[in-house]
Amino acid sequence: MNYLEKIRDKLKLILIDAIILSVVPIFALLLRFEGSIPATEYVTFRNCLPWMVIISLAIFYFYGMYHRIWHYARMRDLVAIVGAVTLSQTAVFIITTVADIPVPRSVIILTWLLSICTIGASRLMFKVNLDLVTESKGDKENLLIVGAGDAGAMLVRELEQNANATTNIIGFVDDDEKKRKGRLAGFPVLGNINELPQVVKANNIDEIVIAIPSADGDTIRHIDNLCRKTGSKVRIMPGIYEMVSDEMNAGEMREIRLEDLLRRDPIHLDFGKITNYIAGKTVLITGAGGSIGSEISRQISRVGAKEIILLGRGENSIYEIHQELKRKFPEQTYHTVIANITDRERMARIFKRFQPQVVFHAAAHKHVPLMEIQPEEAIRNNVFGTKNVAELSDQNQAEIFVLISTDKAVNPTSVMGATKRAAELVLQEINQHSQTKFVTVRFGNVLGSRGSVVPLFERQIANGGPITVTHKDMTRFFMLIPEAVQLVLQAGSQAEGGEVFLFDMGKPVKIKDMAEDLIRLHGLTPDKDIKIVYTGLRPGEKLYEELLTSEEGTTSTKHKKIFKAHIQPLDEADLKQSLQTLQETTDRQIILQTLKHMIPTYKSKQLEEGID
Repeated sequence: MNYLEKIRDKLKLILIDAIILSVVPIFALLLRFEGSIPATEYVTFRNCLPWMVIISLAIFYFYGMYHRIWHYARMRDLVAIVGAVTLSQTAVFIITTVADIPVPRSVIILTWLLSICTIGASRLMFKVNLDLVTESKGDKENLLIVGAGDAGAMLVRELEQNANATTNIIGFVDDDEKKRKGRLAGFPVLGNINELPQVVKANNIDEIVIAIPSADGDTIRHIDNLCRKTGSKVRIMPGIYEMVSDEMNAGEMREIRLEDLLRRDPIHLDFGKITNYIAGKTVLITGAGGSIGSEISRQISRVGAKEIILLGRGENSIYEIHQELKRKFPEQTYHTVIANITDRERMARIFKRFQPQVVFHAAAHKHVPLMEIQPEEAIRNNVFGTKNVAELSDQNQAEIFVLISTDKAVNPTSVMGATKRAAELVLQEINQHSQTKFVTVRFGNVLGSRGSVVPLFERQIANGGPITVTHKDMTRFFMLIPEAVQLVLQAGSQAEGGEVFLFDMGKPVKIKDMAEDLIRLHGLTPDKDIKIVYTGLRPGEKLYEELLTSEEGTTSTKHKKIFKAHIQPLDEADLKQSLQTLQETTDRQIILQTLKHMIPTYKSKQLEEGID
């Protein structure tokens, strides 16, 4: 419905109410005097009627009677009519009493009762007329909603508001026995979720919408499997994490994606603690154009930071996230900085200028095979870049420094993992002599991040296959990006200094299973329409990832999904000597040997085989 149509409908309703409010009091007066109104009473009432109508219309307007969308009127809208009429007649009673105007009180009571009935009837006719107009616009697809809860009711309202909707809502299915054979938003609950195929067949359903934002991945997978048996089109409302990160509005619908099949229980955050250490502060985010850095910037923009410095090496990614943030959070102050964290002098000038109080360090080289063939670059960026930012945070008296680490730092088999573990050691050493609270957060893969396996699989499916998987038994931990960042922010609120926080990553997922899920989500059959080819492990890759070494234990924290690892820091003199060696050499074997010395659990195939 466009703006002019809304104005037209409001004017229609005002005109209808003006007629009702003019006629009903006269009819009430006729009832009061049994059809024979005395001349004096008639003259008095005729003179009062115009301002009585004007007062009532004004009260109706400010009560919101003309801002409601009557196309999907419900019981609360009837209550609103009663409230508006009651308020208007109370005003008439008070004015006539104060002005000593002889209007019979019984007439006011009759006017109140008749106005509720007639205005309510007018709204019902308005709704029926809109429904008939909408239905006349052509054939509609029968729609079934899975989930008779708040989200399902909201979806009904969204669809009924849309005059151009091409769907005809048939009803719901839901597993809550209390809702069985009941009605929600005027539509019946037709059965439970397991009865979905029968309900679809019995009601000629063309489209199914899953409206359970809090459902976990196993539930979505089960529902999706049932839906596929029906041949109906399937869509889904956004999950909680999408709504948190503003990726979608609650009423929008989309196709089912892989992340829906990996959903876990929603994270309950202590926003008070997060707000305390970010609100009103200057926050620096390195790697702000990346998957994690950009999501951090989105989420802290809601908390109310004083200013946010978006720092990155790639100008395009920083430009894009800055444009997005300015559009979504126009009142937040942002500064864009193009810089390389390995440039100590440049970073020093940035710290001196902005004096950040909170630092999220997300800048890193993370591609395992690429870093395996150029370890010196991984050292320069992941170790010494981190060291630069951490030392400058200490020197400029930042309050909190949060390092984004990885599960690949545990018993590393890759240069990338080893350099991230070395960065953790650097932070622990600096923390021992600093007022800044240095903490590390360690988690697994994030679904949909740059360089992740999912975009690769999507491209391969689009090209007709095959999908390439390194090993049929390879598993990985996965989180959604908004989920990971929420835990990063929560972990920062628990910082005391020197901690390595681990996240509850849930169950590891087989990459082969993910590939098969993606193929099915495209309406294809694995190994029939799209082949899966196993290519073998790449340099530095593991079959499975770990969150802890055998020597590390964990302690629970105040948040059930965050744990604290017990990690022994490296001897200070030994660490400094190792860092000096890494800084002075570009020889691959020396780099690998030094990393092995720093991290005894590091297993390098290159080092074992003497590869140059």
